[in-house]
Amino acid sequence: MEGMSERSYAAHSGLSRGAVQKARKTGRLVLFADGSINAVASDARRGAMTDPDQQRRSLGGDTGAVSGPGDSTSYLKARTALTVYQAQERQLSIQKKKGVLVDRARAETLVFRLARQERDTWVTWPTRVAALMAAQLSAEMEKASGVPVTIETAILQRVLETHVREQLNALADLRVSLA
Repeated sequence: MEGMSERSYAAHSGLSRGAVQKARKTGRLVLFADGSINAVASDARRGAMTDPDQQRRSLGGDTGAVSGPGDSTSYLKARTALTVYQAQERQLSIQKKKGVLVDRARAETLVFRLARQERDTWVTWPTRVAALMAAQLSAEMEKASGVPVTIETAILQRVLETHVREQLNALADLRVSLA
């Protein structure tokens, strides 16, 4: 046997035996007549036929290294980055069409409008219910005590307004974060 076996060449080159077998099938190895591997010539051929970034990764080199100008790998990296960006953009577009994503500014405007409507409803609530509540309380107290009782609507309305405003002030400190 003139050269190396697949196993010994795998140990020599730092490749797995499966990678050596694949390189043999794809013609990246130089073989002697007896089928053994010519290590020196095979190393040179593999070096010429293998992507430089792939060689660095297989040798445990820096995977974050940037290819130099004019290097075909820099074009491949840029093309890959563009493809990834376009795929992400398409995914966002699909999610927006499905209604999964909404415009942030529009969502914030709608939340603000809803909060303002809620506040306005609560601010006017004491005026709407004070007379009804005063009548109900007067009736309940008269029924329980047997003595006619009158609760002034204006007084009850002021009390309710005070408590509603305190509650609204406490709620005003809440902040909605859509981040």
